[in-house]
Amino acid sequence: MTVGILLSVILSGVSLAMDAFAVSICDGMVYRNLNKRKGVLIPLTFGVFQAIMPIIGFYVGLAFSRIDVFDEFDHWIAFALLFVIGAKMVYDGAKELRAKEEEPKIKEFSFPEVLVQGIATSIDALFVGFSLNSMLEGVSNVQLWAWISVCIIGVVTFAISLVGLIAGVNFGKLFRKKASIAEIVGGVVLIGIGLKILIEGLI
Repeated sequence: MTVGILLSVILSGVSLAMDAFAVSICDGMVYRNLNKRKGVLIPLTFGVFQAIMPIIGFYVGLAFSRIDVFDEFDHWIAFALLFVIGAKMVYDGAKELRAKEEEPKIKEFSFPEVLVQGIATSIDALFVGFSLNSMLEGVSNVQLWAWISVCIIGVVTFAISLVGLIAGVNFGKLFRKKASIAEIVGGVVLIGIGLKILIEGLI
């Protein structure tokens, strides 16, 4: 039974990490001043939020028998956050393409921007927390297992996001002389992820 729960949690973590993986690729492509410390902050932020959201959902689920209200607008929140960030990236990139300057401005790492990305890509993890109550039904020391589960989800997200970031950095080297193009591509991808979350929420 324990092995089955662990397998379910790991698979949930992998599924939840896919959006963070895609965003990490975009960040790796776009940010041009990444060092090891700044680079680790990106997957770490995604991992922390993917762990925080389920534990919040778990305790909210313990307090209330039905959670329907948030489900009606969570996908709109994620879409709005990713759309705003993506649209700004597209705008800034297009503006640089039109500029006559020989050396385009480099997009600098922005932790507040990464925080917003972390929130937007982890909102769906809140509902995994709601499901933990039923997933762990019959298990002794449910709250301990809930914390173990969210830690696993966070670690899985961190690892997958780190792979995405490294891939994005390497892919971004192809655009080293055209940073504005990478920024436009990254912005379009973020908007696309937001649309995917919105459509999945509406269906």
